[in-house]
Amino acid sequence: MVCRMFRLVTEVDRTRRDLLRTRLRETNTTASSVLRSLRDTPHEREFPLHVWVLDERGALAGGLVGHTWATWLHVTYLWVDDRYRGTGLGSALLAEAERTARDERACAAARVETWDFQAPDFYRRRGYEVVCVIPDYPPGVTEYTLVKRLA
Repeated sequence: MVCRMFRLVTEVDRTRRDLLRTRLRETNTTASSVLRSLRDTPHEREFPLHVWVLDERGALAGGLVGHTWATWLHVTYLWVDDRYRGTGLGSALLAEAERTARDERACAAARVETWDFQAPDFYRRRGYEVVCVIPDYPPGVTEYTLVKRLA
């Protein structure tokens, strides 16, 4: 019955993607009083948050790329060049992003996803707690989601 009434299409289509995102946002906003309360506030949209560490020549020594949304900091990438690991640069990057999110953007919490071979212990030592573990994502690797209250 479904096949006669509809046509399933598997293709990348940015116009449909944007339409789908808009419709899902409208549906979610209608269904959630929390999302409705974000409308027309600074927390409604994602705002990029980037922190960079440059060496004496101006070359990239490390960086953090994330964004803030709905009173949360989301750390997307945090990387430090091998030559500078263990010097505190990663901690400084994370601390600055957390400070900016908390003090300048009124964020109350932070979140990050990391793999078992990356940095779950790094984040734990900085007050993050594991809230989700996904084994075999990708196969043979475990992904962790960690969160921290910033207040």
